[in-house]
Order: sequence, then C-alpha cells, then structure tokens
Amino acid sequence: MLQTQKELLDVLLQIGIEYSNHEHPAVYTVEEANLQHDGIDGAHSKNLFFKDKKKNLFLVVTLSDKAIIIKEMAKKIGAKSPSFGKPDLLAQVLGVIPGSVTPFAVINAKSHDIKVILDKEMMESELLNFHPLVNTATTTIASKDLVKFLEHCNQEFEIIRL
Repeated sequence: MLQTQKELLDVLLQIGIEYSNHEHPAVYTVEEANLQHDGIDGAHSKNLFFKDKKKNLFLVVTLSDKAIIIKEMAKKIGAKSPSFGKPDLLAQVLGVIPGSVTPFAVINAKSHDIKVILDKEMMESELLNFHPLVNTATTTIASKDLVKFLEHCNQEFEIIRL
C-alpha cells in the first residue's frame, strides 16, 4: 500500500504521466481547498467515497463546485441507498483519511472491489487536480492521464454525466 505523496509521484513518472505538484496547508473540505486554487490551472475536484446497502463501494469523482443530489446520483451509478463510507473503511480500502480522498488512492485498492465513477463534465477538462494521497498538496495531470493511471492500476471505471 502506497503511503506517501512521493511514492505516488514516483509511480506517475514511471508510467509516463507528467504532473505538477502544489504544496499548501492541509484542507479537509472543498471550501478550504477553494482557498488554495490560486495559480493552479485546471478543473478542481471533489471525491466522494460511498458504501451502499449491498456493501458495494463507490468512488465518485466530480467537479468541486458541482452539487450532487445523492438520490439522483445513486440511480445513475447503480447504488442502492448509498451512505458515506466511514473513515476506518476509507483507510482500509484506499489507504487515505477523510479530506485526502482522491482517484489516485485506487492504487491501494488492489484487494477491494470499488466502482470508480468519473463525471463526464469533469473529464471534458484538459487538466484535472487531485490530492496526491495527502491533503497538503494538489497534483495536476491531464484528464487523459487519469484514464492511463486507472488502467495502470487495473481499475475499472465509468465516465457518466452526473
């Protein structure tokens, strides 16, 4: 299980993904993260970790400013009565803490089935921003490279309009 930002950034380089990394104070909410966006090009994200009543796990990645109505989202992604995954489950499955949820964390999900949902509107942006396993930095990559990263991790994903 990758634990550090450096380990993740090394993997990105190893698989040919260019990135830029921006250090900042720890952020735990989208609102706090918004205060750190100056000078960081690209679309910013929010990442929602859900578990449904059938114990299916979901990582929903969308634009930071997009309102998500959970009932409507659940229908679109095939979740039955989803609720936010508890911090201990998040740590067990993705190896991150609340406030650090990121699609990069799927590199840690090898022994867990998790359905990754990428918002089509977000994926239409050329550049995307995510935490690199920690909430004290933001890493910018091309949207096509997010797909490359997920494929490298053997992680299935769907791109849908949320």
